[in-house]
Parts: sequence; C-alpha cells; structure tokens
Amino acid sequence: MIDRRSFSASFLVAGGVAAGFASPALAGDRHESTTLPALFDDIEERTFRWFWDTGNPTNGLVPDSWPDPEFCSIAAVGFALTAYPVGVARGWTTRAAARQRTLATLRFFDRAPQGEAAGGVSGHRGFFYHFLHMDSGLRYRRTELSSVDSSLLFLGMLFAAEYYDQDHPDEQEIGRLARAIYGRADWNWFRRGGAAISMGWHPGQGFLERSWDGYNEGMMVNLLALGSPTHAVAPDIWDAWCAPYPRFWRGRGDTRRLAFGPMFGHQYSQMWIDFRGIRDRAMRAAGLDYFENSRRETWAQRAYAMRNPMGWQGYSRDLWGLTACIGPADVKRAFKGVKREFRSYSARGPIDEPDGYDDGTIAPTAAIGSLAFAPEIVVPATLALRSRYGDWLYGKYGFYDAFNPSFRWSAQPIQVGAVDPARGWVSQNYLGIDQGPIIGAIANMKDDFIWRAMRRSAPIRRGLQRAGFTGGWLGA
Repeated sequence: MIDRRSFSASFLVAGGVAAGFASPALAGDRHESTTLPALFDDIEERTFRWFWDTGNPTNGLVPDSWPDPEFCSIAAVGFALTAYPVGVARGWTTRAAARQRTLATLRFFDRAPQGEAAGGVSGHRGFFYHFLHMDSGLRYRRTELSSVDSSLLFLGMLFAAEYYDQDHPDEQEIGRLARAIYGRADWNWFRRGGAAISMGWHPGQGFLERSWDGYNEGMMVNLLALGSPTHAVAPDIWDAWCAPYPRFWRGRGDTRRLAFGPMFGHQYSQMWIDFRGIRDRAMRAAGLDYFENSRRETWAQRAYAMRNPMGWQGYSRDLWGLTACIGPADVKRAFKGVKREFRSYSARGPIDEPDGYDDGTIAPTAAIGSLAFAPEIVVPATLALRSRYGDWLYGKYGFYDAFNPSFRWSAQPIQVGAVDPARGWVSQNYLGIDQGPIIGAIANMKDDFIWRAMRRSAPIRRGLQRAGFTGGWLGA
C-alpha cells in the first residue's frame, strides 16, 4: 500500500479525471492509500533487468542503448547504481549480488585514468566523459567531458553510499569510494571564473559556451556543486541559476509554472532529490515548490496533447509524453499537406515552451517517469499505452524508447526500429537515460524508496541549504 500526495484513489473507480489542465489537487494534499495496477510491477522489474542484464559485470559500465551497446553512458551507470537496490528490495536479486556489481563499478571509476589528454583517459578534474568504451572505460571518440552526465553518475553513487549502510566491509568500501569519487570533482574549475557551470569541456578546445542556468535538468549540477565537501562553489551560483527564470514562466493561477518542454528536465533531479515541501527564494515568492511545479508541467503536457496544435496522429488525453528520445529519422516529409521536419535523437516538448519541439514522437518515459508527480493522469496513460499497442511497443525490458504514429513511410530509411503502415514507427530499442526515470518514479511512488535514502545524504542536504532551501524535511 502507498500513501502519495496528489494521488486520489477515486480516479480508478470513476474511470478517469476531468479533461484539461486544471488538476484535482495541490501537491500538499494527501489522500487515502491505494495500490498501483499490476502492470507497474511488471514495468519496474523489466526495467531493472535492463540495467542488470546489459551492464558489464566486470567494470559496472552500462550501455547508452540496447540492443546495440556500442558504448557506455556514464549517466546510465548512475541510473543503474540506483536500480540495483530497487531489485534487492523487490526480491529480483540479492543484496550480495547488487553489492558486488556496485563495488565493481565504484572501483572502476576510482581507478579510471584522468588527465587533459585527448585519449587514453576516462575523465579530467574529477569529472568523466559522456560516453566511454564499454570494455576499456576510456573516452569514446570525441565526446565531451560532461558536467551533467557526471552529476547523474555522482547521484547514483551517493544513493549507493546511503543504501549500503550495513556493517560489512564491502558496504563500508562502497560508501568510502562513492564519497571520494564525488569529492574529487572540481566544480570551480568547471565554473571557469564565471557565474555558472559550463555544460562541458573538450581537450584542446576548452569549455562549451552554454552554461547551467535557467530551469532545466541542471538543477542537480548546481546543488552537487554547492554540496561538495572539497570543491564547493559559492552560494551565488544559485542566484545565477535562477536569474533567467522570468523567461520560463508559463500559465496563470494554479497552472502557473516554470516550464521546460522535455519532461526529462523535470524528472532527473527529482528522481533523487525530494523537493516536496522545501523551497528556495524563487519558489517561496511563487507560492509553490519544485515538486508542485513539475506536477503542473505534467498536466500541461497532457493538455498539450489534447490540443494537439500540429495535428499529429495518436495524441489524446491518454496518449501523450514528449521528452528527449530517439526518433525515426532526420528527414522532411509532407504530413497532411504540410512539409514537416522529423528527427532522430532530439529533445522534444510542447512547441510553446522552452526547448520545445514536436514531430509527433511519443516517449513512454515522459509519462511514466512523471508517475510520482501526477499518478492520476500517468496511470491511465500507461495502461492505455499497453492496451492499445501491446507487444508492438512493449518488449523484454518494458516499453520501447519511443514511437511515432504519424511516421508511416515504410520505404523511408530510418535510424532504428521499424515502420508499420497502420501504426507508424517504433524504435524497438531502449536508452539507459530513459529507462532510469521509469524505475525511479515507480520506486518513489511506491514507498519513497530513493527519496527516503537521499534525505540522509549530507552533500544533498548541504547543497540545498546553501542554495537557500528551507522548510519540510530540511527544517526551518
């Protein structure tokens, strides 16, 4: 049984919720306990098994994509480190086996070579390259040193440090290594003397121009930088982060929110950090918290699909969800008499929101990864995906990454997947960074599984407090 904010059990009995954006409850309300449909147990297990089966047990590296595991995504490793304890709690693996896999992962990153050279290393200044070779763990091609993907990796490590807390030498080593690896990251170097942290760095070329400010997934980057025990940045970085907020506000009344089109921008930080009831200065002025903000954005995504301003096939009150995901191809085709652009991998979101782009591609992770925010609309959406598309969309490791009911050109070369003239394109693959929010949202929805552990994390608490968060589980 679960007791979750914003989840009214009555919607299952009534057969749905009222159409539109106006949501039935504020995030601070609590409702009677209820259970998730059995489908979510199956999704949770299949998603766990994706991480467990596709990872390299020798070094803990996890592929960016499957079934073509060409290279490792360090962000996927962070999600994997979080998924393993979920598997333990649900009885899908033993604590000893999860501990062994976790320790192999941490030992690899602890010993991985670092330096400013373009090759023969895994990272630099305590950070790691976005993609690594699955076996050697060295930099893959010309990928960037990534502050945000390193942050996802660090969050997985910090979660492992809190979960493996027994009086066992391997668990003590997990905690020591996780904190040491995170502690080596030189956040001030990545700030390059400016107000905000750069998104990345290339050897011989320097820092990327774009920085982590405004409202997006970079919230976790800044909080980890503030919480570092060794290389903490000054608190003014949070002012730099919030400075662009005026450009992100959308809606009025109880639909007013900081908008960011792709749902992953709302999901990633909040998979590990419980923002319920805690507020920084910007949210105190707005009268809501970041959890409530993301709940409103989840409802806004559904409302956008119901409006369907571009007229795509399939969009409805129960079929919605835009985020960064794989797509059919980088081509232009005439759709309903209008030439439209389609993309392969791309960030996607409502066209009237920051980073919005819409080519008709729906990603199941956009809705399911938002389960903890708005289960009253995510549960019906998930059930609809399974019932309407069956095994065409649902495979060995759960829902495939994405599908596009409007892309029905079977003769058109595509990047991955298959095209059905009646149902459209489906990716037939899985991405680690899209699998992660699914298992995380279900785990948090069921019993605050990840949030409960991370509320104990000293770096998380310190980062939040130095950013000016107060209230709730943080205290005054």
